[in-house]
Amino acid sequence: MTKSKNKKICIVVSSLGSGGAEKSSALLSQMLYELGHEIHIVSVINDVTYDYKGTLFNLGKLKENNNTFLGRINRLFKFKKFLKSHDFDYVIDNRTRPSFLREIIISRFIYKPQKTIYCVRSFNLDLYFISNKKIARYLYKDAYQIVGVSKEITERIKQEYKINNVKTIYNPVNEFKDFVSIEENKDDFVLFLGRLDDKAKNIVLLLEAYSLSKLPESNIVLKIVGSGADLEFLKQKVKTYGIYTSVEFIPFMENPKNVIASALFTLLTSRYEGFPRVIIESLALGTPVVSVDCQSGPKEVITNGYNGLLVDNFNAQALSDAMNSFIFDKSLYKQCQANAMNSVKKYSTENISKDWEKLIKKNK
Repeated sequence: MTKSKNKKICIVVSSLGSGGAEKSSALLSQMLYELGHEIHIVSVINDVTYDYKGTLFNLGKLKENNNTFLGRINRLFKFKKFLKSHDFDYVIDNRTRPSFLREIIISRFIYKPQKTIYCVRSFNLDLYFISNKKIARYLYKDAYQIVGVSKEITERIKQEYKINNVKTIYNPVNEFKDFVSIEENKDDFVLFLGRLDDKAKNIVLLLEAYSLSKLPESNIVLKIVGSGADLEFLKQKVKTYGIYTSVEFIPFMENPKNVIASALFTLLTSRYEGFPRVIIESLALGTPVVSVDCQSGPKEVITNGYNGLLVDNFNAQALSDAMNSFIFDKSLYKQCQANAMNSVKKYSTENISKDWEKLIKKNK
């Protein structure tokens, strides 16, 4: 890819570990680095799992040593001093931002608004904007840009906060390059991949739908890959639904590529999302997806019956019927499998890099 005029960019993240938003932030550092920019990353939490490019300033290590009120104030001063000493062309903030006082301090006294890009990676806007909408609008209306990772997110920000400096840049997927080396034969299992947080991911709906389906009696195992606070709760639900011998829990995997490629299909049952990585990564590896039509993301990627199946959210029977369709309607499954990879090539790192480069180079 052609190198551009270098910019000095700071990417601020909550962490670089164990989550779709975190992985997308790590990929963003790689894309901008490959475009020729000087990249620095500030991580609020000392959790670094995913590969990144650039120089890391780990505020999380300071937090571990002193997490008192004075320690938090000290970290804010060190953060401000770090940004001032580097005089970045842009700061790209990927953190969640619900704290009223902290975000006023950061957005008005630590950042330079005209050089700040705020990313919004979930349809649950309460994670990214303080509750008072008038003050939220004041804080972010003069930012260089707000980036929503789906069109639904972008439109919701415009409508609810009356902010116009918002655009959509999708999360990228970088799995295509290794696809040919991955075993194409599918094993007898279906896959859920994500954080074990039922409040957000609605995994109970998944378990109910699976128990209603014909998959357990057909020896099609449900593999649940991820870690989280609800593990024991979900294990109890598995027992309640009588599917204990058909469900396998696997801890978080840094690189689940092989298990995704080997699955018959992946499943998504979230109450809300941003632009879910599991969908685009699955399709990029030739694995169709059965997803609920949550806000936001799935309907912007999945064309029902073309590269996956999209069903009404919170409807266990509809989800169960979709699972059965992919197992027993071989023609439908083969069609979705054949279309999977090509359907997400527009989200390749090469294409999404162009969107970021255009944003960084635009005149305001």
